[in-house]
Amino acid sequence: MDFFDAVVVGSGFGGSVMAFRLAEAGKSVCLLERGKAFPPGSFPRGPHATAANFWAPDHGLYGMFDVWSFSDLDAVVCSGLGGGSLIYANVLLRKPENWFPQDDSAGADGEYWPITYDQLVPHYKQVETVMGVQAYPSHGEPYRSTPKTAAMREAAHLLGLDWELPPLAVTFGNPGQQPVPGVPILGGEQNLHGVPRYTCRLVGECDLGCNFGSKNTLDLTYLSAAKRHGAVLRTGCEVRSFERTADEFAISYLKRPLDGDEDGPDHAERCVVRARRLILAAGALGTPYLLLRNRSAVPRISPTLGTHFSGNGDFLGFVFQAWEKRGGAEAPRLLDPSFGPVITSAMRMPDRLDGGSGRGFFIEDAGYPDFVNWLVEQNALTMSKHVLRFLLRRGWSRLSHSPRSEVGRQLSGVVGKGLLTATSLPLLGMGRDVPNGRMRLRDGYLDLDWDTAASDAYFDRVNRTMRELSSTLGGRYASDPLSYLNRLITVHPLGGAPMGRNREEGVVNSYGEVYGCPGLSIADGSIMPGPVGSNPSLTIAALADRSADRIIDGFRR
Repeated sequence: MDFFDAVVVGSGFGGSVMAFRLAEAGKSVCLLERGKAFPPGSFPRGPHATAANFWAPDHGLYGMFDVWSFSDLDAVVCSGLGGGSLIYANVLLRKPENWFPQDDSAGADGEYWPITYDQLVPHYKQVETVMGVQAYPSHGEPYRSTPKTAAMREAAHLLGLDWELPPLAVTFGNPGQQPVPGVPILGGEQNLHGVPRYTCRLVGECDLGCNFGSKNTLDLTYLSAAKRHGAVLRTGCEVRSFERTADEFAISYLKRPLDGDEDGPDHAERCVVRARRLILAAGALGTPYLLLRNRSAVPRISPTLGTHFSGNGDFLGFVFQAWEKRGGAEAPRLLDPSFGPVITSAMRMPDRLDGGSGRGFFIEDAGYPDFVNWLVEQNALTMSKHVLRFLLRRGWSRLSHSPRSEVGRQLSGVVGKGLLTATSLPLLGMGRDVPNGRMRLRDGYLDLDWDTAASDAYFDRVNRTMRELSSTLGGRYASDPLSYLNRLITVHPLGGAPMGRNREEGVVNSYGEVYGCPGLSIADGSIMPGPVGSNPSLTIAALADRSADRIIDGFRR
């Protein structure tokens, strides 16, 4: 039975930071990740491989995408070495300075934050450095301002909203050199996979996993550094339970080979590892689920376990068929969402905490790979119509013995103009919804009770602003069709083990230490007492970096 100074469960933004910081401090660290490693070049693109890229271990599926479905909400999270960094859109925005409510009058919405922006600033800076953030280089060749970036900047100006190129964990160019797409990243092969990496090729595949290694994902940054410092990284290890004795933890997990169809629960090996400290970083769904299933191991845990759930205000909208005035006439406005990284820019609606009114939010442009354009434009009905027209024209040319060769034009007609997708743009909204969800166990499964009605005013405001944005671009607007069914989807679940000033107010303190269970810490999005508002990855990592300082000091005492 192995023994370590610390065991970290999960390799997302909290777990990876913790593993690196503790290993760097000379502590023996074991990180347990249920998913497998995904080196650059291994992310699937075709239908056959993609069908197996979902997480359902009871059915022999060990892919990245783990989809949770609850009564009013669906959530998409990631399973794999590097956690959500494998499939997120690279944005590392800080939580706005004023969006840390510390007034008890705001407690009606359950959002008292026992930590301030100033306390996180040095940790924000540290994470930004390690993750190698760069803004999208929107000026000059060979990169250029993408059409969607320019459109978002124009729309923000017309709406009177602040706009920015957010920090992205993407390598667009080598340090001190002109950014160039697709060139080798200097020293890029120095990662735990040992594979070369290349600067961003602007193909919009961030959310499917970057096969070129352009994304500075956690496996290529924090985890590679943790391994160099001696951390033990174990994949295919799903933690099921843990127990605490007087001075240590015993963590039980299933070890799966993850390398064939024969894998499954009957082929998993049951293992145990011991540690002086246990750090849970399995995410805002995984960590509360693990704690709820193991309440006997933490009998004095706070009654707030499972509370303060939030979807971080995630909301999806679409601009369709944008038009603009050109030469006195209307012409299609090309937005080209597939060109560039998935997200390039962000606009911000002020919050009442900024002196405005209502609950604030961000709207960001979105993108997707080019094959999605083909799927939309060349659906079976449209393609068959174009192909039939092409065959008839070729048949007539053959019968009439016409000397005119217009095959190029005719083939162009088969492909079509593609204006539906070229003039459309997905919009991503996120902000301060009301964190009133509660997670619990039902028949042994994680369930969520979340009353979205409390956030109706927030979602209406986001929806209305997206509609106005679409109008400024001359487009038609459509919101996520699931929203009409009072059903939302989030890729940023938060809460479930919130921090608070005491045990009655939260599961952990501002350092992620669990009240009533010495040696147990949490380092993931579950400790948020409310929504981050911006993309939460950076704030999760910064809180973990701050918590690591506390744990390292504890080892020294």
